[in-house]
Amino acid sequence: MKDKLSFLPKLALVLFCLISLTYIAILGQSLLAPLLFSFLMAILLLPVGNFLEQRFKFKRSLSTLVSVVLMIAVIGGIIYFFGNQLSDLWADWPLLKEKANVSYHELQKWISHTFGVNSQKQLDYLNDSTEKALATSAAIVATTLATLSSTLLFLGFTLLFTFFILNYRRVLFTFLTSVFKEEHKEKVSEIVSQIQYIIKKYIIGLFLQMLIVTVLMITVLSLLGVKYAVLLGLVAGIFNVVPYLGIFFALLVSCLITFATAGAGKVLLVLIAFVGVHAIDGNVLMPLVVGSKVKINALFAFIGIVVGEMIWGISGMFLCIPYLAILKIIFDRVDNLKPWGILMGEEHKPDKKKRVYQITKKIKLEEKD
Repeated sequence: MKDKLSFLPKLALVLFCLISLTYIAILGQSLLAPLLFSFLMAILLLPVGNFLEQRFKFKRSLSTLVSVVLMIAVIGGIIYFFGNQLSDLWADWPLLKEKANVSYHELQKWISHTFGVNSQKQLDYLNDSTEKALATSAAIVATTLATLSSTLLFLGFTLLFTFFILNYRRVLFTFLTSVFKEEHKEKVSEIVSQIQYIIKKYIIGLFLQMLIVTVLMITVLSLLGVKYAVLLGLVAGIFNVVPYLGIFFALLVSCLITFATAGAGKVLLVLIAFVGVHAIDGNVLMPLVVGSKVKINALFAFIGIVVGEMIWGISGMFLCIPYLAILKIIFDRVDNLKPWGILMGEEHKPDKKKRVYQITKKIKLEEKD
């Protein structure tokens, strides 16, 4: 009876902490989302900063500044290249509009022939939808401006936080080791170093995966003769960073652009190309490049993605996997939390050789007895 009573307060405390943390995360999204993203970027840039300090004898602040500038240059190069591809699309907009109209009339005839819905009813439905969209246009414009401003704010905070975390990394590490008792300092240092290693490998693997998916998509779409193959390949590679859902958004954008430029026939080929590349990505690239770094089972990964989207949207979907990996590293090394680490991890297949050895050893012991 005493154990049951002691369990209920613990459960209530855990639930209260989870609800409180979720509420704080929702309220502090503008601050916490770029801070957590900056922590990942700081881990990725840490070897660069250490190299500049040891090799060229840079001061801490200078090495940190150079590392952040390099990160800005890489991101800026990607945005510039992506912008060039979008400018080509914008230059062909009148042609796209004309082809979209032709494709629309073909689709209209197909719907009329297949489902028996005449063209006038289709136009009435579209006009009604257009009026509703125009009625909410002010809200759409306001939402777009708010999204743009929040994105710029996110990028600004990310750069500042990355600089400060890199610059004061030793202070932060000393703080972490000082918070815990003396007998736990060695374990804390081990956890910190393991987190640094795993997250660095994970982010590098993620960028490699993004690069390989981009090259594969550009190659396949170019061979199929799809216009804007480079742009669509970039979209597929970049949005593939968002687990599970990113590839569907990239597929939707690619199908719409292909439908407007080449008709419904090419859309089927694009769909097959996406399915094929996604199959290669899920069965070969993910386990080989990324999956070996973060051992989170698919159930908890999907739950984390859904919860991350509910709390922080796209940024939450991206951040959930690396921070679930951090939690698993902590759970695996704290005795009271090890069951949670087992629950979050992959199922371990029994080692047949070890099992055979144990059975043989047991039989020999029984024979001696």
